[in-house]
Amino acid sequence: MLLALEQSREETDWDRRNLSRITVEVLNEQLARGDHFLCASEKQRDFWLGQLAAVGRLNPATYDDGENLERLISVVPFGLDDDAPQRTRPAIRGVVPGIGPDDKVVLWGGGIYNWFDPLTLVHAIDKLRRRLPEVRLFFMGLTHPNPNVPAMRMGYETQKLAKELGLTDEFVFFNEGWVDYDDRQNYLLDADVGVSTHLDHVETAFSFRTRILDYLWASLPTVATAGDSFAELIEVRKLGLVVPPGDVDELESALFTLLTDADLAQEYRTNIAAVAPEYRWSRVLVPVLDLCAAPRRAPDLVDPRQQVMIGDPIAQAMWGRRGVAYSLRVAARHLKRREYGELTRKARMRVRTALFPESAGPTAR
Repeated sequence: MLLALEQSREETDWDRRNLSRITVEVLNEQLARGDHFLCASEKQRDFWLGQLAAVGRLNPATYDDGENLERLISVVPFGLDDDAPQRTRPAIRGVVPGIGPDDKVVLWGGGIYNWFDPLTLVHAIDKLRRRLPEVRLFFMGLTHPNPNVPAMRMGYETQKLAKELGLTDEFVFFNEGWVDYDDRQNYLLDADVGVSTHLDHVETAFSFRTRILDYLWASLPTVATAGDSFAELIEVRKLGLVVPPGDVDELESALFTLLTDADLAQEYRTNIAAVAPEYRWSRVLVPVLDLCAAPRRAPDLVDPRQQVMIGDPIAQAMWGRRGVAYSLRVAARHLKRREYGELTRKARMRVRTALFPESAGPTAR
């Protein structure tokens, strides 16, 4: 939902509004149908509890099933392989032209998307190279592996900036393709520091950067921008250094510290080794395994009296409290715009409200 707002920024106003509407509509439909939901962090759980409340899923039936809603939504983050990464080949040092066996490698462990901030990182590398000439920044990917996801503006801007500063293929390197999942450990093990820099906006607050999990898997000390749940983990558990958004000087200083202070880097690697097991698949999937062992329907979805109250409150208000003439005008407007899905959804709500007037409140007619 939040990514769609940023990803569609280059589209027309109509396309952005339409994508936003469709995204919310599809999500609300899923939230109205699901028996149990999974999210990656406590912060995300707060977000989805609000969205679940908006579609009527926080109700007496689900509340009586467990006052903290643990039987409706669980925190199950993406996980780590239980086995430590094993090098099968060299991937960066001595392989990528311009990166030697003794260079200091900073790894950007994924694609370059509009909600990230690689520009501040490139500026920091430009500054860092003046006192640490052996520094090398390697971007593992430029585009999304799904061909249906278009290339994003930020990838182009990053390449442009690196070229303008004279860094490309000397201090900043771009992998034009995509690293296979089963080959990624070779890149991680060839790096000294993992990095994740992002912009200061709402997506950051609810994000869960799986690339940072890869850094933990490979015991890579991490430099990250403040503002998301992983930054808090890095800071509290001492897994690396956290810097303010958009601060070139602080980012450059943090990278210099981790690349030159071997004792500090080793301390962080030791701390990572203690934290990483908490994110192994064998541990994080326990709630999912419990659900599979004893599957059950959500209590509000099997109670007809409660089920009729679940849905889009806006649609319910539009169809349940207005006359037939108004409803026909709304239907004609949707037909004119070819919004057949919206019309079907509202028609279904109208029928539901007619059959169960109590679902729309005491003034429904």
